Amino acid sequence: MGKAPTVFDLFCGAGGLSLGFQQADFRVLGGNDFFKSAGQTFSNAHENSKFYDMPIQELKGNHILSDMSMKRGDLDCLVGGPPCQAYSVYNHKRSMDDERANLFKEYLRIVDELYPKWIVIENVTGIKSIDNGQVIETIRTELNDRGYEIEVKTLFAEDYGIPQERRRVIFLGNRINAPIHWPKKTHTAENFVTIFDSISDLPELENGEKLCDGTYLEKPKSNYQRNIRKNSLKITNHDAPKLGAVNIERLKFIKPGGSWRDIPHDLLPNGMKSAKRSDHTKRYGRMKWDGMSCTILTKCDIHWGAYIHPEQDRAITVREAARIQGFPDHVEFFGNKTEQYVQVGNAVPPILGKAIAKTILPTINSIKNSALNDETV
Repeated sequence: MGKAPTVFDLFCGAGGLSLGFQQADFRVLGGNDFFKSAGQTFSNAHENSKFYDMPIQELKGNHILSDMSMKRGDLDCLVGGPPCQAYSVYNHKRSMDDERANLFKEYLRIVDELYPKWIVIENVTGIKSIDNGQVIETIRTELNDRGYEIEVKTLFAEDYGIPQERRRVIFLGNRINAPIHWPKKTHTAENFVTIFDSISDLPELENGEKLCDGTYLEKPKSNYQRNIRKNSLKITNHDAPKLGAVNIERLKFIKPGGSWRDIPHDLLPNGMKSAKRSDHTKRYGRMKWDGMSCTILTKCDIHWGAYIHPEQDRAITVREAARIQGFPDHVEFFGNKTEQYVQVGNAVPPILGKAIAKTILPTINSIKNSALNDETV
């Protein structure tokens, strides 16, 4: 067997997508982002990988190739989540000064300079509704013009064993005329991973309490926890955010699965006192042990989503959010707490990344093995 297939991660953040590829036995060469704290997290999670801490406009493909002792076309897979929403000929508000459009142009420049065999792009589902889907077609055309056959599909995180309702649009393709396969679902409503499966073994915390020594106080209560605790000796990032007194008073009325509707009218925030009962269904939501999480965002603010612990009167910690995103416990998030939540919320769940990587791996290995056999003939 030859060397492990290679992957590079653009707009990598904490590196959830490439971490999944690493778990599928890819060699993560490096990542790029302009976010120093995320770079610390990425480097900690990806041993022997290089983090390029700079705007993508300053990133040069020939420097990456030189650093990795590769030639153009050697890289097996380029992954990442470039901002794509503004990059459409049908977006009449677009201009040459639109940062998101220009960032995607920079992504295409790196594609040209590295010329990877495979491409994986991740984006939010909102991209499908912009210009009646023309953004997706524009991206597909840009990549087709570069020799890539691209397919696009919306994947549901819960279908792959992630305890969260999260939908993401994935662009998957290659320039080597290889078949494109999508990961098969591993979970259904009968065996979805739950909040209990994901965080029930973590130490209890009071509102605003910081975990002292990070000791695991309980044994894993599920296979999910057993897998996520592998290679971890302690718990990090498990500090409860400090909620104000009025929020703590509100939490006392919210039952598991409940929301702002459980809060007495006089305790509601002024902006919500006139809200319809059918509106804002996730605000001040308390998780249920036997349910899944709503989408983990970059700010697990109880005013905006269902981020209240199922039993404890507090918001979920960075570690609990990371567990719900499928990050292993050995991945420590650096920076201040706000930056840590941003890194977790922006990430592609590693479990989903691994599922995608495993659909690519057999083709890459088959081609490499064929090449090795040809050399020995």
